[in-house]
This record gives sequence, structure tokens and C-alpha cells, in this order.
Amino acid sequence: MVLLPTDRMDSLFSPRCVWVNGPIIVGAGPSGLAVAACLREQGVPYVILERADCIASLWQKRTYDRLKLHLPKQFCELPRMPFPDHYPEYPTRRQFIDYLEDYAARFEIKPEFNSTVLSARYDETSGLWRVVTSAPGTGDMEYIGRWLVVATGENAVSVVPDIPGLDGFEGKVTHVSDYKSGEAYRGKSVLVVGCGNSGMEVSLDLSDHGACPAMVVRDAVHVLPREVLGKSTFELAVLLMRWLPLWIVDKIMVFLAWLVLGDLAKLGLRRPTGAGPLELKETHGRTPVLDYGALARIRAGDIAVVPAVKRFAKGSQVELANGRVLNFDAVILATGYRSNVPQWLQGNDFFNKDGYPKTAFPHGWKGQSGLYAVGFTRRGLSGASADAVRIAKDLGNVWREETKPTKRAGACHRRCISVVF
Repeated sequence: MVLLPTDRMDSLFSPRCVWVNGPIIVGAGPSGLAVAACLREQGVPYVILERADCIASLWQKRTYDRLKLHLPKQFCELPRMPFPDHYPEYPTRRQFIDYLEDYAARFEIKPEFNSTVLSARYDETSGLWRVVTSAPGTGDMEYIGRWLVVATGENAVSVVPDIPGLDGFEGKVTHVSDYKSGEAYRGKSVLVVGCGNSGMEVSLDLSDHGACPAMVVRDAVHVLPREVLGKSTFELAVLLMRWLPLWIVDKIMVFLAWLVLGDLAKLGLRRPTGAGPLELKETHGRTPVLDYGALARIRAGDIAVVPAVKRFAKGSQVELANGRVLNFDAVILATGYRSNVPQWLQGNDFFNKDGYPKTAFPHGWKGQSGLYAVGFTRRGLSGASADAVRIAKDLGNVWREETKPTKRAGACHRRCISVVF
């Protein structure tokens, strides 16, 4: 009999294996936190895996300083805990982060930080999910359990467009996820690629700090006022949809936008023909832009509107689709984010190639074989919260009725650490 050193034995049985009593939640953003809190209320144990070193890493590390919630706070609350009464109607970035940290503390949510999920697959033979993670210093770990909750959301990965010559641009190129403030761009000419909510707000922030922004508007876009007669436009739309079909509400929203904002075509902003703002959001996930003051700066000439970029030319030159060539000191890519689910979830047809559930809201929260999804409704935090409640209730019922999953721990054929979270 040959005895191997401890490190040799560890390598033979790597990765280490952990049995999870309850669901495995991937992602500790608002969606994952909401599921965890609701599961605690149901008495269901869980483990929550997070690739970053903090909760809500998108909000803490990849948002700009002036960001506020775009919707009134009552539409952004997580289950079982309202915002503090002293919070304003539209909480700031810092206030929302504080709210999430208080939420995690209240419901005793303690994620496994720095745990990047490499793969997750359902083992048909054992009827279990096998989730492999990697962590600095500790190596790979395999979590095994009956249920998997995908809570990585719609904004897991930054989208960088493939524009000819971008790599050769001599100025600073930054994705909006790394942008903090316009102070660093004071006195500089900046090309903002993208005209969504981030593109509009970053352009406004640049203008506030003495920069000269030019915003790329490639496609038609619905722009709505944030408020109408002191009432949130979103809140008004929700109220109208209780009584009217979506297409009529869309027409009302477009009319109100024209009434309040005027003819935006004169500013270089074309409205989409056909589908209204709510229909586009529901069918294609294209969020209408809520105006926070950028339109006034465009009218004043402080923010330029330019067509699509054809290519980046020599040095700091940018050639536009209309043939104009302009010079810029910096480029900010306000080109959004996408789901990363296809990169790690294996052998499953519940999600499409873009990383969204194939089944539309409100039925896209539950798949087969113990698979759940939260944060993919394209309806913001209110949609995520609604799905979190559904998932926890469903898992709570199963947890109470079915055989305790600890009896299946023997299905793991590697060295397992049996734990209850």
C-alpha cells in the first residue's frame, strides 16, 4: 500500500464538494437578495454564490456618482422591507446601496463572496444540480443540491460594440460601467456612444462638469418626461394599464411626451414608428428614456447629437455615418449590458441564446428539474421582487412536502463537505 502526501491526495479529489440543503442561488444582486430573504421567511436553507467581494456589485462598483433610481421608490422596493420614510422619491445611488446592505443584514444574508461560477449542469442520473466555482486562494469548489436559482440578472456583462478602428483610438475609451464623474473630462470633447438612459445622463453629467459631449443616436428612441404635472410617468402608465389595453396607454404616453417635450425630431431624436414605449419594453427589452434635463442641454447646444459612428480614423478622429469627421479627446461607451447565463449554464434549454428565459413574464420564473430564474423580467426591480416571492413560495411548499434532500448526499462521489446554510 502506497501512502500519498496530503497535497497529492487533495489534487486527486479536486474540486472539493459541498452538499447544499436547499437551493443554490447564483448572484447576490437585488434579485438574489430578494430570493434569499423570501426563502428565509419560508424556513428554507440556501447558499448564495457571488463572484464579487460585495453584494450588488453592479451598483457598488459599476455605476456613476450622480445616478438615482429612475422610478419612484415604491416600485423599487424588495420584498418584506420598504425604503425608509426619509428617503426621497428617487433615492440616490448611495441611498440604494445602503438600503440593500440593511436588507442583507436584516435577513441575515451572507453570500459566499469571490465565488465565480464556472459551470452549472443538471445531472440526470442523480437528479441533482452540480455547480462548479472558482475562488482566489482556495481553488475550485463544487456545490451540489436539488435546486438552482439563476439570479445573475440582465446586466451581468458590459457590452462593447465592434466598431472599426476603436482599438486604435488615441484618446481614453471607457465603458459607462467604469465612468464615475464628468470632473475628469472637464474642458474635453467627449463622444458618448449610446442614447439610452445612461447615455443621456452621462452626457448631462459631462455638460455639468464643463466638458463638450456629443451623443451618438443611431436608432429611433422613445423619450418620455420623468414626470407629468408632478406625477411619475411610470406610475401614471401603471395606473392606466389597470383599466386600458397596452396599445392605448402607449398612445397616451406618446401624446403626453409630445405635449411636454415637443417635437424631438428637430433635435435629432426620432421616435420609433409603430410600437410604443411600453410595447417595445415588453417585447424587446428596450427601455424608454426618461428625461432628467438632457433635452434642455441639447436645445441649448451644450450637448451635440450626432449620427452613428462609421469608424474611428487616425489618432483622435471619428468618421460618422453622414460622412463628417470630428475629433474627440475621449470616448464613453454607454452601450449597456447583457446576461452571462449562456457562458456557464450547461445543457439547458430554458434560457435562449441571449440568456433570457424563453417563456415570457409572468411565467418565466420556473423551469424543469428544479431550475428557477429571477431578475430577467425586463420589468426592473418590481418584476424581480414578484418572481422572488413566487420562487420562495414554490420552494417552500416543496421543501415541506418532499423528502429531506440530505438523504441524497450519497449521490456525490467526490469528497463532500455536508453543510446546512
